[in-house]
Amino acid sequence: MTRVPVNRTTGYSRPVTTTAPTGLDFTLDRSSPVPLYYQLAQQLEAAIEHGVLSPGSLLGNEIELAGRLGLSRPTVRQAIQSLVDKGLLVRRRGVGTQVVHSQVKRPLELSSLYDDLEAAGQSPTTLVLRNAVRPAPAEVAAALGIAEGHPVHHIERLRLTHDQPMAFLSNHVPEGLLDLDTEQLESTGLYRMMRGAGITLHSARQSISARLATPDEAERLGEPEGAALLTMQRTAYDDTGRAVEYGTHIYRASRYAFDFQLLVRP
Repeated sequence: MTRVPVNRTTGYSRPVTTTAPTGLDFTLDRSSPVPLYYQLAQQLEAAIEHGVLSPGSLLGNEIELAGRLGLSRPTVRQAIQSLVDKGLLVRRRGVGTQVVHSQVKRPLELSSLYDDLEAAGQSPTTLVLRNAVRPAPAEVAAALGIAEGHPVHHIERLRLTHDQPMAFLSNHVPEGLLDLDTEQLESTGLYRMMRGAGITLHSARQSISARLATPDEAERLGEPEGAALLTMQRTAYDDTGRAVEYGTHIYRASRYAFDFQLLVRP
């Protein structure tokens, strides 16, 4: 095996070009049947996901990387392209290859996006766009098991990581269930607030789909019009079987994935 150090330079909006101290080592097994480009791509992706390579970090151009790693230029190009295709790296003229962000892989379980992002070291922030009481439309009333027109709290939030939009969240909560203070909604997650109010979340009914972004959604999420979006609808229930929240969320597919395990039925 060969351990190859890689220098990295950090800087999010305006990356500097001075040489940074060595901050990352790769282990490349040249005797392995796994292609070298794939080994490099996997280790780069892991470094991005774990925050070792933060958004804005520079890897240098292909020639520099190939020389630094002792690999051929086509091998390095193939590794980089695979991560460019995933939206983790971007090539910038005159700058080199730069880390954009890591893709969030969220488990298919009853959890809060805020908690998942925080656990992944993604430094989530929230911008509350709407926080008001309104009559429940038919779809919301049916999901929450209440009469149409019954007052519900409607919250719209933009969830960000590293100051970049990640998801747009629209939630309806029965009026009077808990205090939905705007300042608190911007500092923590809705499910964490529910737990703090003594509500025990027990189960949920959830539907996941995908579609293309409308002009308004694209602008809000920082994506081009027609970009792929992941969508999620969820009704959450407490331990008494009461519906306590109905949410419709959209996520940037370039930065977000649902992760789950499949078991063989005996």
